[in-house]
Amino acid sequence: MIISSLTFLIIFAVIGAILYGQRLIKTEKSDAVFGNPERSKGGIHWVVVGSSFLLFLWLYYSWDIAKAFYPKSANEICQVAKVRESMLSLKYLFPIDERQHKSTAIIHRENENIRNYISEISSNPNLNPADKTLYINVLNKIKLSIPYLTNEKYLEFETKNTIDKLTERINNLTNVFPNDNFPDNLSLEEKQELNEGLSKQLGWGATGMEIPPLPETNLGLKYHAAAEDLRLISDEFFQIRNHNPQYKTLMSDIKSDIKNHRDQLNDNQELEITLLKEINKLNKRIQFASIFPPSTLVEFEQAVRNFDDIQKKEQGSIATKDAFLFPGGTIVSSGPTCAEDGPGRWLPKPSDTFRIFADMLKPSVGFKFVPMFWYEMMGVNKIVGFILPDWIADILPGKYPIHDSDGQVKPNFKSKVLNVVTGNFEAFKIPVPVGHIWDSFLRVFLGLVFGIILGVPLGIFMGLNRFAKGFFDPLVELYRPVPPLAWAPLVITVFGIDNVGKIFLLFMVSLSIMIISARAGASGTQLSKIHAAHSLGASRWQILREVIFPNSLPEILTGIRVAVGMCWGTLVAAEFLAGTTGIGFVENVARKYMQYEVIWITIFVMGMLGLLFDITIRKIIDKTIPWRGKG
Repeated sequence: MIISSLTFLIIFAVIGAILYGQRLIKTEKSDAVFGNPERSKGGIHWVVVGSSFLLFLWLYYSWDIAKAFYPKSANEICQVAKVRESMLSLKYLFPIDERQHKSTAIIHRENENIRNYISEISSNPNLNPADKTLYINVLNKIKLSIPYLTNEKYLEFETKNTIDKLTERINNLTNVFPNDNFPDNLSLEEKQELNEGLSKQLGWGATGMEIPPLPETNLGLKYHAAAEDLRLISDEFFQIRNHNPQYKTLMSDIKSDIKNHRDQLNDNQELEITLLKEINKLNKRIQFASIFPPSTLVEFEQAVRNFDDIQKKEQGSIATKDAFLFPGGTIVSSGPTCAEDGPGRWLPKPSDTFRIFADMLKPSVGFKFVPMFWYEMMGVNKIVGFILPDWIADILPGKYPIHDSDGQVKPNFKSKVLNVVTGNFEAFKIPVPVGHIWDSFLRVFLGLVFGIILGVPLGIFMGLNRFAKGFFDPLVELYRPVPPLAWAPLVITVFGIDNVGKIFLLFMVSLSIMIISARAGASGTQLSKIHAAHSLGASRWQILREVIFPNSLPEILTGIRVAVGMCWGTLVAAEFLAGTTGIGFVENVARKYMQYEVIWITIFVMGMLGLLFDITIRKIIDKTIPWRGKG
């Protein structure tokens, strides 16, 4: 219900936004020339169109629209897939989906193999003449065995009768399949077993990627029953062996020749042993192939064709749903189970994704016993103890209290201060964010902040001072080109797998970017502005604060936007390598267990957090440097 309503809402939103955009164009100023930055401002309606388009593609190609409007469509296609699978081996025998009969292709291939073996044996100088004669005679006998399978005069009545009975069963199935009351031959036990299975069967998507296999509609039941009958017919057909007495006598002779010669060979005669194995394999391929005289399977082939045509006609709306609502793939069957084969398999449905995400947000579920994002009540004393360093109490004059003869310890001012800086005091509690998302967010934020605090002043210093540029530039350029993941094992080894190592790695990533950005901004300051400030009597600090730093802000803020993206990519990789919390840790575990919905959740969360960072920085840019692009 939610997805179907969302689909209609998306369609109406796109149509409304386009109509609004067309109307807005007519009211805009006609003198807004091409290249004017003002023309790129606004356009929220186009944001709606773009976002709706992406969401609609996700709904459509994940097959969530099919699930929303036709929740039993996958189950019906599953039953059709069972029929396709049951007929696959039978159709493979005839030129229905192939170019020629399977038996014809086998005979042509094996005759070619026999000729090649005879030619190879005849020209091989490492074989003695007696062995050559024996191998060639065996191959000629194998070649002579083929007509015993393809000549109708050798076909036994029992084999022909069995094929005719199977043909009649397929024809009967073709005749009764279109009837509304088919199947009407289910026993009471079969009906009871089917009903019990349906009562326990979960819906589409409730079991991940699995499709409910038991038929839930009358049309599905029809295909399910037909698939069972066809599977039995197929199994019985491929048990048939066209091994008449003449063929069996020749096979016994061939096997005797191979066995007697093999017993005479030594283990070091590898060439002869290999040839015997290859000849024996060739003989077995012909022996176990379904080879019959050309006219024997004509009626059987026509029966298969007739049923294939009638089952396609009876699909009706199923074929339409499959064609239009399951793009890029379909539902496939493998034995009694069915699965999604296409984008619906690796592109999770929004309904399933958001349902799983909602469960992962709960502390009672979470992911590996940690919620994705939640809160816990924490005393202010712990926060104070985390922020304030312990050495504040150590530098105060005096000594810490010592116990007296009564075994009592009386606190003094120094010990009270120590209790404050270590958080060892009573205080009220406030909600504090916790969870995988918060851990990753905090790591990126702290790494970025430390990089800005150190990188911006150093970059400006390098852009203004010859010594600073010459001294620090080699150090920065030495580690900047190295991929962050190359540093990750070393940093994690030194600082451990906790937050310190990951934050330091992110600090290294953001530091080089902020130094380059700040240096470019400082060195790019127009000289005329600096001369003007000098002529007005500005001091060095005033020039730095009022001229150079504002001029560097566009580069610095752009560098922050770049650093955010780099930090997120590096963080996820670092959490892949070592971590027990964080978005990267969640994705790594989900990858091992092929939890596609969870993987897409992590991708979506990372994208949203990156977008949140970027939007925040863009707002800061608009507020701090409104003159950009107007000079």
